[in-house]
Amino acid sequence: MKVAVFSAHKFEKDYLLEAAKGRHELSMFEPSLTATTAALANDYEAVCIFVNDDASAEVLQKLSSNGVKYLALRSAGFNHVDLKTAGKLGIKVARVPDYSPYAVAEHTVALMLALNRKLLKAHNRIRDLNFSLDGLTGFDLNGKTVGIIGTGKIGKLVAQIMRGFNCKVLVFDIYQDTSWATDTGVVYQDLDYVCEHSDIISLHTPLNEHTQYIINRERINKMKKNVMIINTSRGGLINTKDIILGLKDGQIGYLGLDVYEEEKGLFFEDHSNDILQDDVIARLMTFPNVLITSHQAFLTDTALQNIAETTMGNLTCFEKNIECKNELIDKSA
Repeated sequence: MKVAVFSAHKFEKDYLLEAAKGRHELSMFEPSLTATTAALANDYEAVCIFVNDDASAEVLQKLSSNGVKYLALRSAGFNHVDLKTAGKLGIKVARVPDYSPYAVAEHTVALMLALNRKLLKAHNRIRDLNFSLDGLTGFDLNGKTVGIIGTGKIGKLVAQIMRGFNCKVLVFDIYQDTSWATDTGVVYQDLDYVCEHSDIISLHTPLNEHTQYIINRERINKMKKNVMIINTSRGGLINTKDIILGLKDGQIGYLGLDVYEEEKGLFFEDHSNDILQDDVIARLMTFPNVLITSHQAFLTDTALQNIAETTMGNLTCFEKNIECKNELIDKSA
């Protein structure tokens, strides 16, 4: 099968090509998928996209008119895909639901530790031959309360890791796994309770109409003074302007982000020679208690291999008309 791969990054190309051997013919395109670049997929049966590509109704219609029958996502999230339109056009869609929840969970905890112990500040200070410890005081994780919002695979792993630090762990999810909670020693509570009683809050939910801006000014005001907030899930879970207000007034003491609500066109690209046009993230970058990574939580060799293998496997199922367990179907109809 001929596959047009959009947003093809250097870090993933070898994994994709290796997984496609003997199965599919890949054409790598660095540009992201948009209404303008959709024309690149002319005469391709399948299109493969990344997390910030545009698979809206307009784009899908253009792909369909170009002969595209299949859409393979190199991500677990699919909020960037109009599944209803895909269904109407007869375009089959599949995702990668599991690549390495350990990768994301471990990066989440890395953000917590780096913020708490001010590792970047300490590293930069040492490089300037400044060996002073002033301003580097952190806190013991032991005995702290950690709130986990979302107890899917990643959220559960973060909860288990934090239990290993002897933290009290409160969790919220609309679907409660009570047997897991009992075995792990975590406690399910409602969302506001988790936010009000946690020293650290970590987000692990999908982005949808129910979770958009789940962290907002009203909820921030209910949190403990000097709270730490970590988001390695989806940028739209947080109202960034409200977060900035919380940082300015000291309500938020630490912020770790691997995602950002306006990251499209910014993350995954080199803008080192450009003038930054996003005033919101520019403001975030001025805070010494904010740590931002560029959507890299998933980025391990294990995850990249799993993403590539699953993506190519999904396309093979579609090509051979075999049931695909990772197929996405619009359920709103």
